[in-house]
Amino acid sequence: MANAREIQNRIKSIQDTMKITNAMYMMSSMKLRKAKKKLEDTEPYFIELQKIISEILLHFPDMRHMYFDNRAKDMQERVKKKGYVIITGDKGLAGAYNHNVMKEAQRLVDESSDYKLYIVGELGRSYFGRNGYNVDSAFCYSANNPSMHRARVIAEYLLKLYKEEELDEIDIVFTNMNSSISEEVVVKQLLPLKTHNFIKQELMDDMVSSKQKYDAETLEKADDWYLIYPSPRRVLEKVVYNYVTGFVYGALVEGSASEENARMLAMQSATENAQAMLKELSVEYNRVRQAAITQEITEVIGGAKALKKKKMKQRQER
Repeated sequence: MANAREIQNRIKSIQDTMKITNAMYMMSSMKLRKAKKKLEDTEPYFIELQKIISEILLHFPDMRHMYFDNRAKDMQERVKKKGYVIITGDKGLAGAYNHNVMKEAQRLVDESSDYKLYIVGELGRSYFGRNGYNVDSAFCYSANNPSMHRARVIAEYLLKLYKEEELDEIDIVFTNMNSSISEEVVVKQLLPLKTHNFIKQELMDDMVSSKQKYDAETLEKADDWYLIYPSPRRVLEKVVYNYVTGFVYGALVEGSASEENARMLAMQSATENAQAMLKELSVEYNRVRQAAITQEITEVIGGAKALKKKKMKQRQER
């Protein structure tokens, strides 16, 4: 059994650790609220961008564009070189957040023959680089405090690689926070964009109800009255650039929010475990202290009895 001083030192150490976990919990809580506010402020703009893309594709269904899966047939059928954008954290102490992302990314990479990794976050970059994966060393961005500027720079870099045909498909792997206690690693195809995700029946119904009931032949010739300047292709290219930027920004913010939420839960769990340990150590300390006091009392009583016997013996000898 440990002595009282050892238990006191351990209690002090746990209390110091609790101060750190409580501070990290508060910081993660603040960062989580900040990330959610960022996403809420920018979400309406990118929803409108998606609607614009949907309307253009709906009115010009025969238009082929390199950013969509309806591009030229030879581009669709050739062997694809995939790029994976993986969003991890810059530091640990966030439960299984980083492990889950890297595990899913590793599964995707192991199924691909020709690929390249574009990793956001120091932990993911260090892990995949250390294990010999094909990582783009020029792609070096932090996951901390995501900003629109960083998302725009990343989007420009990825679009450049796609336009120059260095990559035929780009997927993004990040963590989506479904609720405060539920997170899910998701994989989304960033480029080429899927046409059927934009052309939806609801939009067709909205058009018909807002104007008048057009027949099928009129809708097929919708480009006769739906004018876009300077051209649908040029406008679509610009809007797609902003949409990809928004998608990257949303993924960065979702990843950051998920990381901070996971860190909050981990720090809360650590604090609760520390409190339980302190309770046990407090009981053990009191037990040891009581035993020490009992032993001291016993020794005092034993000494008093021995002294009394000695005095009685001296009296008898006189």
